[in-house]
Amino acid sequence: MLDVAVLAVLQGVAEFLPISSSGHLVIAQSALGMQGPGLRLNVMLHLGTLVSIFVFYYRSIVQIFAERKFFFMFKLLISSLPAVAVYFLFGDFFDSMFSNVRMTGALMMFTGAVLLGTRFLPKGGRDVSAVNALVMGFAQALALLPGISRSGMTIASARMQRIDTHKCAEFSFLMSAPLIAGGAVLEFIKSVRDVSAVQNEPSWALTAFGAVIAAVVGYFSLKILIKALGGKWFWLFGPYCITVGLLTLLFA
Repeated sequence: MLDVAVLAVLQGVAEFLPISSSGHLVIAQSALGMQGPGLRLNVMLHLGTLVSIFVFYYRSIVQIFAERKFFFMFKLLISSLPAVAVYFLFGDFFDSMFSNVRMTGALMMFTGAVLLGTRFLPKGGRDVSAVNALVMGFAQALALLPGISRSGMTIASARMQRIDTHKCAEFSFLMSAPLIAGGAVLEFIKSVRDVSAVQNEPSWALTAFGAVIAAVVGYFSLKILIKALGGKWFWLFGPYCITVGLLTLLFA
């Protein structure tokens, strides 16, 4: 139960704060000897963070469908295409990177440098255009690498395009929903096809417990991130990532 709770908290915190959940998982596995979540638990933890997005942006999501904002849906669609295409073409390469701890540390430092650079970006007031969405989609594709923060890259790329901070945060997390859902479906299909892969995993009750923790922690992580953007201290996640990455390179 403790392992599930730790992984759920890690998922809920690092999935939304710009510190790379995949990078922290790789580093934690190496440094602490932790076991990564199996297929079933991985699906449930991602569903938990997906729920936190739906709850946090409930009004926006309802408005999108109620007012039939098809252009906004189109922007969400095209923002997902780069990551889907890149993983389809180079999926084996990205999967292999999860065993490279030193590279993960280096990529964490890269994430930190990008976040630190947002301190010097001027405040923008633009809405997200289709071109902006596609650029954010390519930034999201980078996060297929462990150590690259999805939220960090997408929000930083939006800030570079002078997009309003609250709009870029909202779009960043709404655009992640289809990928999180799609990834969970793929993991579920794998678990159904390979029954042996889930034989030694925690029970459904325990994985559901982990999903609830991930959802609750994820919700409050989203609140922290929005406050960080509004308070102009989003860049402070940069020194943290650089420090973690440097320590990983030194002691991996």
